Amino acid sequence: MCSDASGVPEKREDIAIRLVGVSKHYRLYPSTQARLKEWVWRPLKRRLGREASPYYRNFTALDSISVELPKGHTTGIIGRNGSGKSTLLQLICGTLQPSEGRVEVNGRIAALLELGAGFNPEFTGRENIFIYAAIMGLSRAQAEKRFTDIVAFADIGAFIEQPVKAYSSGMLVRLAFAVIAHVDADILIIDEALAVGDAFFVQKCMRFLRRFMEQGTVLFVSHDSAAVTSLCDHAIWLDQGSLRMQGSAKALTEHYLAARYAEENASKAAPVPAVTAAAETNIPSPMPAPLDYHDARKSLINASPWRNDLEVFAFKESQNSFGQGGGSISHVALRDAQGQPLRWVVGGEPVSLHVVCTAHLSMDGPIVGFLFKDRLGQTLFGDNTFLTHSELSVEAGQNFEAEFTFVMPTLPQGQYSIALALAEGSQQDHVQHQWIHDALLVESHSSSESTGLVGIPMHHISLQASHAQPAPRATATRSSS
Repeated sequence: MCSDASGVPEKREDIAIRLVGVSKHYRLYPSTQARLKEWVWRPLKRRLGREASPYYRNFTALDSISVELPKGHTTGIIGRNGSGKSTLLQLICGTLQPSEGRVEVNGRIAALLELGAGFNPEFTGRENIFIYAAIMGLSRAQAEKRFTDIVAFADIGAFIEQPVKAYSSGMLVRLAFAVIAHVDADILIIDEALAVGDAFFVQKCMRFLRRFMEQGTVLFVSHDSAAVTSLCDHAIWLDQGSLRMQGSAKALTEHYLAARYAEENASKAAPVPAVTAAAETNIPSPMPAPLDYHDARKSLINASPWRNDLEVFAFKESQNSFGQGGGSISHVALRDAQGQPLRWVVGGEPVSLHVVCTAHLSMDGPIVGFLFKDRLGQTLFGDNTFLTHSELSVEAGQNFEAEFTFVMPTLPQGQYSIALALAEGSQQDHVQHQWIHDALLVESHSSSESTGLVGIPMHHISLQASHAQPAPRATATRSSS
């Protein structure tokens, strides 16, 4: 970071938000009486030269946070409740002032923080649009020019003329988001608020976010690590007011997931026994019965450069994983109908995912599952054995196998990974014995798919013109005089 002679970092035009040694402290009083006693004690404290007070304790919500967020990037902030996420956002927005350090913002901020923040509950939706727009930096003339578009985006009908105190939480979000979507912001801050919107409105907001992300800067706060992985290219992890980690969204959310699990199961954690790799079995896996239809384009595509060639990389037991260690995954492979491991597969062909596990402790109801993810960590599809094989019990030292047979979808070009998990219990309440983030890697080298996350075989596609109808023949009529 460059600085001038005074030691103050120079302002860089490519940085949207910069925090330098930012801390936020609060005084916590046990009662109103203690607050009053502190008010009386304060002058005497100064006279005696004392720093501490017996009437409150200091609480540090944020401790020496230093980050730089570049323009044009989408950054996610994750952390448990009480980690300082909302405090950080309020400091960036200017609704709070730091106790120490400096916050620099380069551009206009539009923020959707606490539900209903910036609204006067006694005023109508129409009146609050102009108030909220003014808070966001728009003049009255600018707000009037965009009023019709804001109302159309919010889509709350006649409620626009009703006091905001009569709104549901979903209507509040609609109105607030509609305003921030029309203030020409440079930086957009979203704090979990979309969780209360209905599905259609959330999709409308996501379309707006995707467009905004093409050129603007977004700061997105969520407890949903999958949403952070999907939307963000960078992420920040706050833990008890401190910056624990920052980096790529995918890598950071994987570390966060593992840490959360370790914390929640610390009292029950057991050391992971040494894993002995099980010998790969060559028992042919059951393939699905031939489909009663096929994609008419298949032979054409497979004879063209658009054939979906997928390279499958070998499983490595040393891959990053976490869990209590009551069992482990010792071998994974994609196999063909003869049970042979595949190194290449064509999208649209039947395959089986073969998983060999070893029990280090006795298990009742082991669950083996997988998630097929794209390079951003978005889950494309997955399944587990619970619904069909929840009755199985295994003894310590026993190997057991899971098989998932499916038609490999057509994958757009890019890199993919298969995450695997071995658990015990039920889908809602279980012990995680091992979770491997990237057990298998798959790379799509060529593809005919260009419009979706995955492609599926089409049963039938048609395009035809209707038969031309003959033009009606003109007839002449004569009027009699």
